Amino acid sequence: MNDAPINYIDRTRAYYLALGYDNPYEWAHFEDVPFTSLEKPLTECRVSLVTTAALYHPDYGDQGPGAVYNSNAKFYEVYSMSVEGAQDVRISHLAIDRDHTTAEDQGAWFPLDQLKHAEAEGRIGEISKRFHGFPTNRSQKTTLAEYCPDLLARVQEDKADAVVLVPNCPVCHQSISLAARHLEENGVPTVLMGAAKDIVELAGVPRFLFSDFPLGNSAGSPNDLVSQKKTLGLALNVLAEAEGPRTTFQSPLVWRDDPGWKQDYSNAEKLTSAEIAAARTEFDTAKHIAQNKRAE
Repeated sequence: MNDAPINYIDRTRAYYLALGYDNPYEWAHFEDVPFTSLEKPLTECRVSLVTTAALYHPDYGDQGPGAVYNSNAKFYEVYSMSVEGAQDVRISHLAIDRDHTTAEDQGAWFPLDQLKHAEAEGRIGEISKRFHGFPTNRSQKTTLAEYCPDLLARVQEDKADAVVLVPNCPVCHQSISLAARHLEENGVPTVLMGAAKDIVELAGVPRFLFSDFPLGNSAGSPNDLVSQKKTLGLALNVLAEAEGPRTTFQSPLVWRDDPGWKQDYSNAEKLTSAEIAAARTEFDTAKHIAQNKRAE
């Protein structure tokens, strides 16, 4: 039904099969889920932010609103940046929903400003001095062996009491789920704000705020501060109030009254043979660029 969440696992599997790739991706799945309780009230906690957005680099091509998928803007190491001042992060390197959102407002995927408001209002104790960028990699082995321990070390250096993690694309949701699990296994409470329910719940995370929005809007509607504040507030509620693992809360906010937008994302049934051929060429080109960049 149109009002049910998109099943991204089935949708992307059918899409890539239509493109001619006959080795369906195996998504991460765990039965056991770690859970770490907050050791003090959220009003006294130092909270870190983790994002899959990339720092803007002027030499990497179009990364602005409405940009096509830009694999040249991908990054392959965890990074950390100060939360002070204006931070320019982009999601052109990710498979967001480009039919129904333009990535014009970073507040829709990067809730740093809302976390600052939460700090000012006393909702949290304080924000960590740095936020952290987490790479999106289809290799679960690389994510678990390299990125997750690196992120944990940085979060521990920040002496964070809790972490808010925000993915964007389908693989982002898997990567961030693996990061949340690793943090919790090592004593750091987390909450994941996301829009791909099936991927997150298959991996298994401790706390999850699900927003039934197009990919690229895990932190609220673009250009809508009320939506963004509400979304972060709900995530903080989940962080503070969850009593055990696999706690999922669905945001009551809706993208629009007509849920027809859910039929468009990577839907092979809506593509002509010419569009499928073009998509295959685009994917192969992007993969080649990414492989070359990863080897640099």
